Amino acid sequence: MSENEQNRSKIWTPLFYSLVLVIGMILGFNLKDTLRNKRDLSTVIQRNDRLEEIIELIKQKYVDTINTNLLYEDAVTGLLSPLDPHTVYIPADELQEVNNDLDGGFSGIGVEFSILKDTVEVTSVVENGPASKAGITAGDKIIKVGDSLVAGTGITSDRIMSLLRGQQNSTVHVTMKLIESGTQKNIPIIRDIIPIYSVDASIMADNKTGYIKINRFSATTYDEFAKALTQLKKEGATQLILDLRDNPGGYLNAATSILDDLIDKEKLLVYTKGRNSSRIDYKAGESGSFEDGKIAILVDESSASASEIIAGAIQDWDRGVIVGRRTYGKGLVQEQYEMPDGAALRLTTAKYYTPSGRSIQRSYAEGRDAYEEDFAKRYDNGELTGNDVIPPADSTPYYTAHKRIVYGGGGIKPDVYVPYDTSKWSTPLLNIAFSQEMRNVIWDYYLQNRNTFNFKNIADFTHSFKGEGQVIDKFVALLPPAERKTLLKQFTTPMSQHYFEMQIKAQLARYLFRDNGYYSVKLKDDNVVNKALDVLNTSRYNQILGK
Repeated sequence: MSENEQNRSKIWTPLFYSLVLVIGMILGFNLKDTLRNKRDLSTVIQRNDRLEEIIELIKQKYVDTINTNLLYEDAVTGLLSPLDPHTVYIPADELQEVNNDLDGGFSGIGVEFSILKDTVEVTSVVENGPASKAGITAGDKIIKVGDSLVAGTGITSDRIMSLLRGQQNSTVHVTMKLIESGTQKNIPIIRDIIPIYSVDASIMADNKTGYIKINRFSATTYDEFAKALTQLKKEGATQLILDLRDNPGGYLNAATSILDDLIDKEKLLVYTKGRNSSRIDYKAGESGSFEDGKIAILVDESSASASEIIAGAIQDWDRGVIVGRRTYGKGLVQEQYEMPDGAALRLTTAKYYTPSGRSIQRSYAEGRDAYEEDFAKRYDNGELTGNDVIPPADSTPYYTAHKRIVYGGGGIKPDVYVPYDTSKWSTPLLNIAFSQEMRNVIWDYYLQNRNTFNFKNIADFTHSFKGEGQVIDKFVALLPPAERKTLLKQFTTPMSQHYFEMQIKAQLARYLFRDNGYYSVKLKDDNVVNKALDVLNTSRYNQILGK
């Protein structure tokens, strides 16, 4: 060996052994972690066996009969109780219904119905759906589904739906009493996928303002929204009211897809971050279908999650105005994990943050009960009825694109506050207006007059129909003297009577023109919509946004 080779050997040999030592240490640490994890897994198995043993002992020895499935569910509920209120266990028998709402459809026959006077009456038929193809019309009565009688006392909507739904392309035999002939007929109907629409209404609020009402964010929401927006633009909409009141949220990507149509230039829409999940940014694309027109987002205390993502991004970028009341305050992201028995666990894995960096999740440090009582607290402190000076839960200031100060920690606070309008209604009046008896009278009036209703469109109905007084007279005639006196007492002002008549007209409009008809009537008396229109159509819009 040459001298140079000997020198290189002296240099590299210690380095080689050092490298081997380091690799050995790393492998040792990894092996330690692996063994610890195995011990943890063993502990989990032991604890699970212990739970099984306890439940089996209860089943065999307990003094009373007990449902062991409920014991499992209660055990899981207890396990989750220290966590946030949105981490939940969904039993197998409830999961399909929950998923249907978010998937945007289910397999059924395509009818809407009401239980009126212990009779199941079809109130609406899905256009081109299975029932429509089979010749069923509004007003027909469902007598039997298969061999099961569904008329009479004790029948429930859940029971009827469970009978009508089933596998796609399967056949269900439904015995109907037809409204036109009065005869009973057994009708075979082939079930198919029935959409659950998340866009309740898309109408023109005035000659340049489109109105879209979204009730949830499901797998089909963006497509429904895009279709509605395209149609409204054809009708002349250059500005938009997006109504997210009473919208509990849903899929994140449905919300970001809608925002992508409203916000430009690859701007940040929302980001998520968790203890075990790295930050994920969601950004707008290069171009959207409505990036320039004025926008008003309507929110209230029931607007949550994906609704707040939209409101937060629109507010942070000063893209539009937020009108209504402070939102729910849910800024947590859940992932759903399926269980072997068909149940599922929705586990919170991250928080989402608006573009300015604020979290809008309100505190749940005082427990789930206190968290759920937030609505009552807001009512008691006057926030819902006129007090707009409630201090923010988080005093840390964040800044919009135009340097307006906004806060996190408890929902999105609107730019324009609109309290409940208590001048038009009282609790007794609402109880009567939305009672089953009132619905029965309105439905009967519709059936008796449906062949004489010759309204060309919703606008024609809204302008021409004057039959509210006839409906009220029919309803009053059915009331016992004491209840009649209570109703008439509620009509203490022309405004309260007008509100009652408007509810009747809106329900009739729904039977004639579905939800677009209902909202066309309701919007005329909606103080939040009217406030939004006032802002959109005046200089106040630019003043609020600091333009």
